[in-house]
Amino acid sequence: MFVYADNAATTKISKSALEAMQPIFETYYGNPSSLHTTGQKAAEVLAQARESVAANLGCEPREIYFTSGGSEADNQAINTGAILGARKGKKHIISTAFEHHAVLHTLKKLEKQGFEVTLLDVHKNGVISPEEVAAAIREDTCLVTIMFANNEIGSIEPIAEIGKICKEKKVLFHTDAVQAAGHIKIDVKEMNIDMLSLSAHKFHGPKGVGALYCRKGIMLQSLIEGGAQERGKRAGTENLPAIVGMAKALDDACKNIDKNAAYVSALRDKLIDGLSKIPHSTVNGDLQQRLPGNVNMCFEGIEGESLLLLLDAKGIEASSGSACTSGSLDPSHVLLAIGLPHEVAHGSLRLSICEENTEEEIDYIIKCVPEVVEYLRNMSPIWDALEKGEMQHVI
Repeated sequence: MFVYADNAATTKISKSALEAMQPIFETYYGNPSSLHTTGQKAAEVLAQARESVAANLGCEPREIYFTSGGSEADNQAINTGAILGARKGKKHIISTAFEHHAVLHTLKKLEKQGFEVTLLDVHKNGVISPEEVAAAIREDTCLVTIMFANNEIGSIEPIAEIGKICKEKKVLFHTDAVQAAGHIKIDVKEMNIDMLSLSAHKFHGPKGVGALYCRKGIMLQSLIEGGAQERGKRAGTENLPAIVGMAKALDDACKNIDKNAAYVSALRDKLIDGLSKIPHSTVNGDLQQRLPGNVNMCFEGIEGESLLLLLDAKGIEASSGSACTSGSLDPSHVLLAIGLPHEVAHGSLRLSICEENTEEEIDYIIKCVPEVVEYLRNMSPIWDALEKGEMQHVI
């Protein structure tokens, strides 16, 4: 049996998104910036896609800027907050220790430019306390950037509460919603979100396209210069086929969000229940405030990379954490941030499922993972020492 369980890394593009893209290649192939008829037809399609994305986020079309993906959107939002803050003499930014590297690396770069960054500690369940955010805000704080849901452990953050605090204290609030968009209901106005990033390939859209919501009144700063596209804030001819595919995929996801969340959550809970029976294992992330399709676990005494390779041989495709750091031998910074020791964090497994997965596939995973874990433990001198009492179990 083949089971694709790495949807947090990327999803398979939907048939409806592909079908929506096809006419753009064949009929609406013009440059939306061109004044002739073909170009203006393309501009109309671009406007319709912008309206669709905006409607599904609860904002106005002019507040949507199309990007190459979530990483670019994160960079543009954070740099905007920093530049606008610096103009007012405010150079303090608040974030968390378990953000995506698109956020953390941007913040490191800003630190070299004289900004001070406060990374809030993450609790064991991976949920940030709004009170701690409020306590960290200072007179010189220009931006709070906290992800909507964690890409590795699936914990959903109290975004509306944090947004309210930031609005009251007049601090810009950005959220990386790459894992949340299309899976959790989002209303940027109700949640007091100033800027939000998303990426199409996380909800069955094409790769290489994303969007940044930026509330009107915020002077969005350009990352890419060279043209007047996206109201002068993102130069380069718009990737119209991908944008249309993203708009269709997001619309489909949002229309079916309740049904899909209920179905996928039931599969997730069955998977967690089945794998939790493995001795000396732990579930990472909050069990209630959790993405519908996320299962993240650690198994003591094994290496995650070996687990992934043996599962792949059985037809189960998963990951040990973020696809953006899959080549690293270091344990996940997310797992270390929630307090797991290095030796446990090395034995991590992330299974991320979607509405296309079946109960039969979940049963197959529940059958195979314990077999592989036992096989690896039988080969492990560390596990042998743990079982003999020469070392102490951590979980």
